[in-house]
Amino acid sequence: MSGILEGLRVLDMGHVVAVPAGAAMMADWGAEVIKLEPLTGDMSRTFGALHEVNGKLVPRAPGWVSWYVEVLNRGKRGIALNLKSEEGREVFYKLVKTADVFVSNYETATLDKLGANYEDLKKVNPGIIYAVVNGFGTVGPDKDDRGYDYSAAWARSGIMQTLGEPGSIPPPQRGGMIDRTVGAYMVAGVLAALWRREKTGEGQKLDLSLYQTAVWTDAEDIQSTLCGTPAQNHCRTEAVNPLWNNYQTKDGRWFWAAMLQPDPCWPDFCKSIGKPELENDPLYNSIPARRVNRKKLIKIIDEALLTRDLAEWREIFRANNVIFGVAATTTEVINDPQAIANNFFVDLHHPDVDMKIVATPVNFVQNPGSVKGPAPELGQHTEEILLELGYGWEDIAKLKDKGVIL
Repeated sequence: MSGILEGLRVLDMGHVVAVPAGAAMMADWGAEVIKLEPLTGDMSRTFGALHEVNGKLVPRAPGWVSWYVEVLNRGKRGIALNLKSEEGREVFYKLVKTADVFVSNYETATLDKLGANYEDLKKVNPGIIYAVVNGFGTVGPDKDDRGYDYSAAWARSGIMQTLGEPGSIPPPQRGGMIDRTVGAYMVAGVLAALWRREKTGEGQKLDLSLYQTAVWTDAEDIQSTLCGTPAQNHCRTEAVNPLWNNYQTKDGRWFWAAMLQPDPCWPDFCKSIGKPELENDPLYNSIPARRVNRKKLIKIIDEALLTRDLAEWREIFRANNVIFGVAATTTEVINDPQAIANNFFVDLHHPDVDMKIVATPVNFVQNPGSVKGPAPELGQHTEEILLELGYGWEDIAKLKDKGVIL
């Protein structure tokens, strides 16, 4: 069965996470994605290549496979080109001419120097869909600043500062969270632009930034602030809705009580924690009453929950229709029967080692996506792609001699 994007050719001149992640989604969905790298390779190829042994950093053993590279670049073909050379740009433009989509998260100045800005590529392929992700946006005082998702998104957007208890150290994010988010938005924008091109024949330039993506991701807090109510850190001992709060069990596990509409859930919750008398207590039997007396109520709930282990509460909550979410470890996630049943992790067959890999999160019923293969080695398909572009073996040998390709 064909992938839903079969026939689409995407040129991925991305590095590290944001753009490669979005391109990986399109590859899973059937697009032909060609990963274009400099001769030194995507920066992410170095991540984890050294590890500590007896206090010293040493190279990994031969045959080591980088899961970091695989999860972001599976199913792509790879070409390595020196775009600083005239011959390299000639190859590049021939490739652009065959592509439907070009995506990159190189800095604007770098794209300009390499002859890879929108105006350059539009001359070669007027219908190209051109999407670029940067740190802070294309105009303004910080447009040329460098930034990763930790700095340009997580910190700058306000998300970092509003997490954790009031007065606590702002927590770091986990790797690439906003990168993968902007990558998904990039895919949405590309598909919208392709729809427009289908009707008009016109190409399109898309600009995305880590900063704006994070602001949109945190829109609830940002919009509240725009309307005059700055966001506040969540304080669990003073949660306005005690049924929308985090609690600890006897064995030290945490879970989130997720009853956003607390009144319908209140009777079952009281029953589940062994406090049926609270249901009609005027101190707690309504949203306003629970808000006024929240400190006392949270203390009562805390004491009740510390009497049983998480496994016991899990069964009790399910029996009483209590909405909750356990703060799971990543080991629990990869062994979660629900995640496994819904194919959150799929098989990746690699020449050196087979592994499970995280699946992209959109499931097409009629045309399901799939991981087509491992990430390419640096420049793995260079010769193959050049032959498709009309180069002969003598041409390829000359390009190698001149340092245009590997």
